[in-house]
Amino acid sequence: MPDTWRGVLFFVSINFTTFVIRFLKIIIMFTTSHFHPMFVHFPVALIIFGFFAAIASLIHKKETWLPATSLYLLILGTLAALVAVLTGVFFTEETTGAANEIGELHEHLAWITLGLLVATSALYIYLKVKKIEKPGLKWCAFALYALSAISVGVTGFYGGTLVYNFMILAH
Repeated sequence: MPDTWRGVLFFVSINFTTFVIRFLKIIIMFTTSHFHPMFVHFPVALIIFGFFAAIASLIHKKETWLPATSLYLLILGTLAALVAVLTGVFFTEETTGAANEIGELHEHLAWITLGLLVATSALYIYLKVKKIEKPGLKWCAFALYALSAISVGVTGFYGGTLVYNFMILAH
């Protein structure tokens, strides 16, 4: 084998070895407490962007893709919120003191938010499947979507407060 190829193979093997060592360090450091932070951002993004799509569909009534986009983002956001709540319940560590108070509030808000999202999704799906075009029901569904989006934001605020004030700054 020419010396050039030996050098290339040596370089590749060193880089691969370094990659494997770094990857193993990440795996060893990874715990189930990482699940909740990995999933919480999905419902926030999906629900808020879905609500913006709902607002846009009111302004641009001829754009038929906006209501569908809003509905799909709502459904995906609701499923993501379910995963976020469950990972929070089962995989986060207990806290004490002021952090515990904020953590309890965050958890209660998360369950309220999930309930709002399930109700909003159910109403939107019902209206879509039954092809109901009553303005009163549509505005009720929109108001519920707005309340859900606000609730997602408030829940996220308290979760962020918990992380940044009591976990990151504590270290």
